[in-house]
Amino acid sequence: MTEPRHNPECIGLVLAAGTGQRFGSDKRCAKLADGNSLLRATVLRTQEAFSDVRVVLKAEDDAQALAIPPGVQLVRAAHAKQGMGSSLAAGIQSLAHSQATAVAVLLGDMPWISAATLRQLRAQADAEHIVVAYCEGQRGHPVLFGRRFWPELMQLQGENGAKGLIASHAQQVIAVTLDDHGILRDVDRPDDLSHPPIS
Repeated sequence: MTEPRHNPECIGLVLAAGTGQRFGSDKRCAKLADGNSLLRATVLRTQEAFSDVRVVLKAEDDAQALAIPPGVQLVRAAHAKQGMGSSLAAGIQSLAHSQATAVAVLLGDMPWISAATLRQLRAQADAEHIVVAYCEGQRGHPVLFGRRFWPELMQLQGENGAKGLIASHAQQVIAVTLDDHGILRDVDRPDDLSHPPIS
């Protein structure tokens, strides 16, 4: 029997084109306790649940210096400096010719989401719905968007992310409640690296 993670119907898209200004340096290269960089750890975890993983970077980023694992497709966001909305739009545009029915949008600074959580969310995804993860009443990441919503995502610009889109399609949202604090924990400052969530 084929493992579910080899099902290409849902693509893992990791947004990693931000500047991380609050961190004080390029947080994507910051080291975790296991020796992996923040971004590499996030991508490796994403690969445990998705057979097709893509990472959105700035045009000038050096993928080798960022220790991007092999087998990952790079997406260059020409307008990444304008904000997350622009990076997300570039990432979705790169999927236009894929056969996938959904995409899981992950953030490059969230390495503590469990693979089991990612698989559980992926199992809920289809072309007509948006899957949103919650823990203790708080909305977290990733968010999974069915292909129906990709044209709208491609129109995002600047700092405006997908919150408005999610709100305007509330009837198509599937809320999944999880016992995984990793879906809430990102890294904004160096201190965050030494305080992984307790699940």
